[in-house]
Amino acid sequence: MSDRWWVEAHLGLRAHHVESSGGHTVDELIVPGLRRNPRRAHLWVSTVLGKHIPVAPSAILRAADDLADLATAELSRRGLDTDMTVFGFAETATGLGHCVAHRMAAAVYLHSTRRTHPQTPVFATFTEGHSHATDHRISPTDADLIAGPGPLVLVDDEISTGDTALDAIASLQAVVPREVYVVASLVDMRSDDDRARCAAAARDLGVDVAFVSLARGRAEIPADLVDRVLALPAPDASPRAAGAPSGPVDTVVIPWSASVPDGGRHGFLVGDEPAFADHVRLAADALAERLDAEAPVVVIGHEELMYLPLRIAADLEQRGWDARSQTTTRSPAHVFDHPGYPLRHGMEFLAPEARWSGEATRRHLYNAAAGEPGTQRVLVVDTPADTAELMSPDGVVAALTGAGRALLVAVVGATDFVALARARSDS
Repeated sequence: MSDRWWVEAHLGLRAHHVESSGGHTVDELIVPGLRRNPRRAHLWVSTVLGKHIPVAPSAILRAADDLADLATAELSRRGLDTDMTVFGFAETATGLGHCVAHRMAAAVYLHSTRRTHPQTPVFATFTEGHSHATDHRISPTDADLIAGPGPLVLVDDEISTGDTALDAIASLQAVVPREVYVVASLVDMRSDDDRARCAAAARDLGVDVAFVSLARGRAEIPADLVDRVLALPAPDASPRAAGAPSGPVDTVVIPWSASVPDGGRHGFLVGDEPAFADHVRLAADALAERLDAEAPVVVIGHEELMYLPLRIAADLEQRGWDARSQTTTRSPAHVFDHPGYPLRHGMEFLAPEARWSGEATRRHLYNAAAGEPGTQRVLVVDTPADTAELMSPDGVVAALTGAGRALLVAVVGATDFVALARARSDS
């Protein structure tokens, strides 16, 4: 039975393929799922993103490379395929955006963030109306990082209506105006009305906005879907962490230079890549010493920290390991243990940053805790998430080590905003 048949057959939620770019189809890229959100109850679960489903790094990188090539071709038609800046949307497209930026050799990569910290200034904000967490913040170490002379490529995993992209463009246009934007996504599910509204919004802003995607589709969403999903029984496979870790936990601290960003939350320059690659290789070396090369491994990132865990998993995969990559999320999806549904297993836990963030405190992880017996799990967190809550009885480590499962926790000794800004100002 195909993963998509349960939701289609029982709730009438469907994603119809309309148009391909480079051989990709909507059916191959997304699977209909559900989430318990009164604003939007459907969830297009990506098969190539590494968020809700563990995915081979090579598959993620292939999809991202194809998307980057589409964006490059779009800019080339305008003679603008140099000096571009790439911007990724939190939380799901932070890694995808970085992959696109890497492929395009973008001068700067930056992604929005939902992490708040009193020492981190906010350059601009925008909202995502249908999301579980609606607010996006833009927090580069220097405003000049987002004010480059070239075009801006915005990357998201899925475009539903285009409203979030246009809201982000409007916010950026108010502080760092430019003439050309390209919105790149794995799938574009906009209706004809949505596309017309996006074109009108771009005209009102006085900018050129092009949309590219691996595949374009059409969503069939029953009018009563939200009510029907909220009426479903509570998730039957979404346990909360409870009690101290019951399986063995090994922790390794990965050394990281203060001048090298661990991702794009505060800006990543094209010149940062060589040192970043060196650090990734050292991290993979440290993990390989503690893991069984003959057993599968899932490298799990923390929320917006998607790219670094992906690159570590890719390094292991290139060495011949059976490696997968995915991350935790803020989104409370509907879990249902049925062979025709993509979110069969899940867990809920306390956010490691709960003490100082002042935000919603529950986080989620899907499918990674299942899998075949003997699968190894590596949790990668940055230093702001290396808190008492991480190891608390209600934290993600306790959840992942339930039923006696082993876990390797890799703490990346990466910089916070202040340290990175200082290192860059001194360089």
